[in-house]
Amino acid sequence: MTDYPKPERYSDGEWEARVSLAAAYRMVARLGLDDLIYNHISMRVPGTSDQFLINPYGLLFSEITASSLVKINTRGEVIEETEHTVNKAAFVIHAAVHKSSETAHCVLHTHSDASTAVSGQPDGLLPLSQFAMRFYNRQGFHDYEGVAIDEAEQQRIVAHLGDNPVMLMRNHGILTVGRTAGEAFMLLYYFERAAKIQLQMQAACASGVPLVIPDHDVCEKAARQFWELKGDILIPGEREWPALMRDLDRVDPGYRA
Repeated sequence: MTDYPKPERYSDGEWEARVSLAAAYRMVARLGLDDLIYNHISMRVPGTSDQFLINPYGLLFSEITASSLVKINTRGEVIEETEHTVNKAAFVIHAAVHKSSETAHCVLHTHSDASTAVSGQPDGLLPLSQFAMRFYNRQGFHDYEGVAIDEAEQQRIVAHLGDNPVMLMRNHGILTVGRTAGEAFMLLYYFERAAKIQLQMQAACASGVPLVIPDHDVCEKAARQFWELKGDILIPGEREWPALMRDLDRVDPGYRA
């Protein structure tokens, strides 16, 4: 693997956050869950309460590197000299979540197909698969208000997300929140898998095959098993993320630049 030394202007903590965030962008792109130059993933700058890193507007997710990420504050001010700008909707959505929670270190928003498709269904993600059980009664809903460029929408985004790790933005996309980039990414991955399965089951249902939904107590038990880390279950990303980064280093190490 090519060696990409840390620039002197960054602390060890910030550089580690930059590398992890750039990796998340590349992984989302590899799975085909990106939307050209749109969508965004942000990471709080370690040791700060009002600064976060986000993608430069105009770069594909597959182009983003650790050093190209833009540092802004929760007022939307760029606080490090750069040739790049930041998407207005990115600031509105991500600043709202970062300001509202000390543990919202990484905030991920995409328009991924299956998640967007279920965002337009009244109950969102249904407990139709084990992938989906993780999110049973743990998904927020935010009604569509147009392109998210109105800062007044921030308070509603925060209220509708609540304590949930995932929020469906109706007719728009999905937002996940993690303590790490790995957690936010894996929540997207598992939700998208569950949403694809739901759409496949619903297509079969339309052909006359009935849906089987476990009862509430079983669904809640499964959700608690995930979130209370029962058995050998760990926080999303704790096992998967190191393996995914090793794979990324083999095939696309340029994210570390």
